[in-house]
Amino acid sequence: MPFRSKLPRAGTTIFSVMSKLAQECGAINLSQGFPDFPVDAKLIAMVDEAMRSGHNQYAPMPGLPTLREAIAAKVERLYGHCYDAGSEITITAGATQAIFTIIGAVVHPGDEVVIVDPAYDCYAPSVELFGGKPVHVRSGSDMRFDVHAVEAAITPRTRMLMINTPHNPAGTILRDADMRAIAALLHGTDIMLLSDEVYEHLVFDGEAHASSIQYAELRERAFVVFSFGKVFHATGWKTGYVLAPRDLMAEFRKAHQFNVFSVNTPVQHALAKYLADPANYGGVPAFFQAKRDRFAAGLRGSRFRLLPCEGSYFQIADYGAITGEGDFAFAQRLAREHGVAAIPLSPFYKEPPEHQRLLRFCFAKQDSTLDAAIEKLCKT
Repeated sequence: MPFRSKLPRAGTTIFSVMSKLAQECGAINLSQGFPDFPVDAKLIAMVDEAMRSGHNQYAPMPGLPTLREAIAAKVERLYGHCYDAGSEITITAGATQAIFTIIGAVVHPGDEVVIVDPAYDCYAPSVELFGGKPVHVRSGSDMRFDVHAVEAAITPRTRMLMINTPHNPAGTILRDADMRAIAALLHGTDIMLLSDEVYEHLVFDGEAHASSIQYAELRERAFVVFSFGKVFHATGWKTGYVLAPRDLMAEFRKAHQFNVFSVNTPVQHALAKYLADPANYGGVPAFFQAKRDRFAAGLRGSRFRLLPCEGSYFQIADYGAITGEGDFAFAQRLAREHGVAAIPLSPFYKEPPEHQRLLRFCFAKQDSTLDAAIEKLCKT
């Protein structure tokens, strides 16, 4: 039966494409962003205990009260603002579901949503599925947020601005000056903010994570998205959460209840206990910084030129000294001929820069995995 696609330009995500290629080629998979090391045994034991204690049925739609209270305490400790656990925090089936539900709840047909490229690949399709219009602007040539480009993209139809810090795929962070510039830009408007902060604990070199939560002008209009999977090395659990002011969260929950309704119950019980000890996430920055540094040091003798990585667990590398071929073609050849899978950067853009030659590598891997990949990449 003929039908008209709502996403006519969308295909399989580049993450699935490159992971499949890595499997077919037997290549080391530094493409898709998942760790290949184990989850903390204490957290696994807590999930096991919750299951054996009978916590295997539906959780409340907004999430377990104990987990929402633990999140409220954590957020106040880190960012100085107390969200109401009852009405301003909702547990989600990961960050992608959270983003999809936010957009579905508040973006109307014809609304414009400003997206800063390179951008995570679920942003624009989610806007399109709900009848919104993605308005793409580019980061600066240094992959940093360009407030002037964003300002130029805003029109009377702008409903939302989407930001991401630490940034996937760029590995850059927004700092205090950036957040204040965004706050000034949005002041006096009814533009909402979607602040994707899933890598909040992966900020390096002594920098602090500048969260939208810390800025009243942003907080009062923001949905702020987080991920337990990114922090606790458990991406397959697909568990995250959203923070928003009461009125915005009420709209979010209207959509959430018909999207997933509720989220993995035993995992929520375990996370509520695990969050009680800040030591369980306090060491995350140093842990991943060591991996970043190991990967960067290993590639100093290669022909790849590494861009600054300030946060996340992704390293951008310029391969222009190796070849002038396009990034997708080179990423495929790198996997097939050299045994390392990476992600080309062009899928993160609506219109990629013509002469850009960049790949994204994930360094959230065991040291032995990184060392094996480094050896291959240095021979490229």
